Amino acid sequence: MKILIINAGSSSLKYQLMDMDSETVMAKGLCERIGIDGKFTYKPQIEGKAKIDAADVPMPTHAEAIKATLDALVDPQNGVIASMSEIGACGHRVLHGGMEFTQSCLVDDKCIAAIKKCFPLGPLHNPANLTGILACQDVMPGVPQIAVFDTAFHQTMPEKAYIYALPYEYFEKYQCRRYGFHGTSHRYIARHAAEFMGGDPAKLKIISCHLGNGSSLCAIDGGKCVDTSMGLTPLAGVPMGTRCGSVDPSVIKYICDQEGITYDDMDTIMNKKSGVLGVSGVSSDFRDLGDAAEQGNKRAQLALDIFHYEVAKTIGAYAAAMNGVDGIVFTAGIGENSPYTRAEICKYLGYLGAELDPELNALRGDNRYISTADSRVKLMVIPTNEELVIARDTVDIVNSL
Repeated sequence: MKILIINAGSSSLKYQLMDMDSETVMAKGLCERIGIDGKFTYKPQIEGKAKIDAADVPMPTHAEAIKATLDALVDPQNGVIASMSEIGACGHRVLHGGMEFTQSCLVDDKCIAAIKKCFPLGPLHNPANLTGILACQDVMPGVPQIAVFDTAFHQTMPEKAYIYALPYEYFEKYQCRRYGFHGTSHRYIARHAAEFMGGDPAKLKIISCHLGNGSSLCAIDGGKCVDTSMGLTPLAGVPMGTRCGSVDPSVIKYICDQEGITYDDMDTIMNKKSGVLGVSGVSSDFRDLGDAAEQGNKRAQLALDIFHYEVAKTIGAYAAAMNGVDGIVFTAGIGENSPYTRAEICKYLGYLGAELDPELNALRGDNRYISTADSRVKLMVIPTNEELVIARDTVDIVNSL
């Protein structure tokens, strides 16, 4: 079965076409500046097929973006399938499923209503995710659409981990609680780390460190999430590229009063002008920060130090929450590709018996240990694959229909 995977943003749409018989990517790409001037990228993963990188592609809505994607996939010269009938289903990433969903599901009226209900919880993502779903329904009538929720994996957390110490009525009335995100990534790591370690998943305690421009950590005990660093929204947890992470809530009112700005202004600051960008004043890109720090920029170094420190603190908290840890996995853009970041974080972990091997840490490659042979805690780098999780769920649901 061939599955089209869609990750729709407010003005963008990422896509992959996967052949699930071999679990290989046939083509992938990106539609950008939807509703503005349109930019379309298409990268077939089959030899002899040419890629497309075109600006000024008319995309007034997501429907045109989906149409451009399908046209490229079936193009007589550079397409990777003969016709749209080869696409068995579409799998959609949806940010927030609230408490409605503990697993992926077929998109129907009930599912659409639940996604809309979560608009206040994911105002930047859920409306865009739903737009992508509706566009696919319009352009691909009769093709099953499957929603895969970022929050679903974290629904196994116990109440003590997800209830905020606020008046309980806010949870009852508004479902105000910790939800967590990057769930498809952490779920992938939970499965593949256990396979890589060769242990019984039900007996392993793993900390998954999804470190990128957006970062979150997850405590996985027996294959299930028991705690995670993001909260009601993706703003909580460790500092990120432009997000502040968890701060004293009174900071918000204090700065609003001092600066004479509104809460909405402050929300923008916390989401888009904070994190390592806000501290450094240089960039939200960790590679730029590394270059600046090497040139003596103290604020760039401070931003990196804060990030490493907060990640290490969270690892320590999760080791305590699970009463031990067998493996710590680094994944996502920074986690997979920055030996420096991994080394700086691991400097704090000696008390756990986690010992980093500098030579192994400097190497590149998929699914590898970076800890010494006698390290009590296994340190690993495992590239995440959220699209594969979405595709697998999509196939399972379609086969059960």
